[in-house]
Amino acid sequence: MSKSTDAECFRIDESGYTGYDILNSDQRFQGASAVAISDEEAARLIKEYFPRLQAPELKYRSLSRRKSNHQRLLSLQRDLLTQYKSVTYICDKHYLLVLMFVDYAVEPFYYERGMNFYADGQNYAMASLLTLAGPSLLGQPAFDNLLIAFQNAVKEKTPPALKTLVKAARATQWSEFPEALGPLAQFAAPECLKALANPGVDTDAALVVLQSLISRMEVMSDGPYRVEHDQSKNLLRYNELLQRFIDHDQDIEFRQTQIASIKFPLKLTEVTQVDSKASPAVQLADVMIGAAIEAANNMTGLRSGGLDPEILMSLYAENQFIHLMPSIDFEEQRRFREGTQASEVIDYFAANFFGPPKV
Repeated sequence: MSKSTDAECFRIDESGYTGYDILNSDQRFQGASAVAISDEEAARLIKEYFPRLQAPELKYRSLSRRKSNHQRLLSLQRDLLTQYKSVTYICDKHYLLVLMFVDYAVEPFYYERGMNFYADGQNYAMASLLTLAGPSLLGQPAFDNLLIAFQNAVKEKTPPALKTLVKAARATQWSEFPEALGPLAQFAAPECLKALANPGVDTDAALVVLQSLISRMEVMSDGPYRVEHDQSKNLLRYNELLQRFIDHDQDIEFRQTQIASIKFPLKLTEVTQVDSKASPAVQLADVMIGAAIEAANNMTGLRSGGLDPEILMSLYAENQFIHLMPSIDFEEQRRFREGTQASEVIDYFAANFFGPPKV
């Protein structure tokens, strides 16, 4: 497809992608940033804030190691966030995996019994409680083994892997939280095992990240727009999914939260890969997501160093930063997700975007 040079262009970069293995302990957070800026404007900003840059491209990780760069990095981000359309998404992959467990290893049990498990964000509340209290309620090693078995069962989709998952659920102190663990531990619920074996179900977080970015880009764009991103191996998965989104021409809309919805067909018309060394705009997307991931690690005590996370977060407007983190403020969760179409979204995306491409 030829490039539509007159269409608005968002440059995207990601961080923390580990494929199906979202329990990877070295990369707890995954996310991506999108910013609508031209390469010419991006080059001007880079030259303004880093006039002595010798490296072939601007890389956040390298720059943040030096304290002398911190104020320039913050000022650069302030300019990006106040002068250009942008959105950044971050998720706690551990929490996301627990949320997936709730969606596929718990919810089908309640659906079969006529209960709307997704009403007002009940799945998010249960996943938050499991993430934060699971180790103490269910036993630390047993809870960890349960998540490993779940991730493997979703990947393998074989009877032995599913049987191992049931055994792992039974090895926990599941009676302390039977609402969540009972379907597997007590009943080995066939409806849950069937959901896990569905080819359209996986634990790759890329689709979750892109859903959130697209929901904002669609709102920010006045008309058709395109996306450019780096040629990295990790972004091949993002590229594939973005193309699936573009090609999906069914007329349908879903309400995801009080502030987010997604409607097909999208205004997104094209996705292309570029060499980040030749794209100052993609380099700035790298700065944005790199800083956000670093801030998440610092604020949760996993790492230290780099920019002051509180100062960085204060630069964002409310609609510029989306996060998926566990929360025990259940009333706030209920208000935020009241009346959403969570069940329909999960079923629709599993059928149309997860799994291997349709031929």
